[in-house]
Amino acid sequence: MSRLRVHRERHLVSRIGWLRAAVLGANDGIVSTASLIVGVAAATTSRGGVLVAGAAGLVAGAMSMAAGEYVSVSSQSDTERADLARERKELSENAEFELDELAQIYVRRGVDQSLARQVAQQLMEKDALGAHAHDELGISAFGTARPVQAALTSAVTFSFGAAMPLVLVIVSPPNFLVVSVSAASLGFLALLGAIAAKAGGADVLKASFRVTFWGALAMALTAGIGAIVGTVV
Repeated sequence: MSRLRVHRERHLVSRIGWLRAAVLGANDGIVSTASLIVGVAAATTSRGGVLVAGAAGLVAGAMSMAAGEYVSVSSQSDTERADLARERKELSENAEFELDELAQIYVRRGVDQSLARQVAQQLMEKDALGAHAHDELGISAFGTARPVQAALTSAVTFSFGAAMPLVLVIVSPPNFLVVSVSAASLGFLALLGAIAAKAGGADVLKASFRVTFWGALAMALTAGIGAIVGTVV
């Protein structure tokens, strides 16, 4: 008799929560801080002024990312809790209707009517709210909102991303700040896009090009504005 071998599968979708926040934080840290530094450097050659602007951008950006992620994901979490509370109430007031509703969901997916009802009944006997949360509301363990995790991940990765352009300000000659920060930042963005794509199982070249293009555009615009302001002032 053959033995059934049970193995655990590691799906990439399980990474989507922290991966999204990490990529967003690091990408924004590099793009916003490098763009700020390039814009200021295009207006002045003072290393001290550029460094102060970049450091201020790092702190403000990290706090903004943390607050923004926390508020955004908290809103998602509040919506999920409200839906679950409503579903819990409906299950307590009209369990038979909820059973039919769950069974119809499986029927629409291609399951036979009688079998769909059996499946719905067994699932509801084990965990009625969990079954409806997953199959009716689309709330799963992979997609559940985690505000604190998202906020901390974004703030930390933003800080790491923003630190790179600041280091370049310290080690680069003042007259070459714009070129060195821009070139190095674009290189890091391409690497970040490749790492994120690899972790998420996406196309590496496409992801690298996407983040590099938008980063280059942001830096070009801020450098142009900085040069104009520096000339006028």
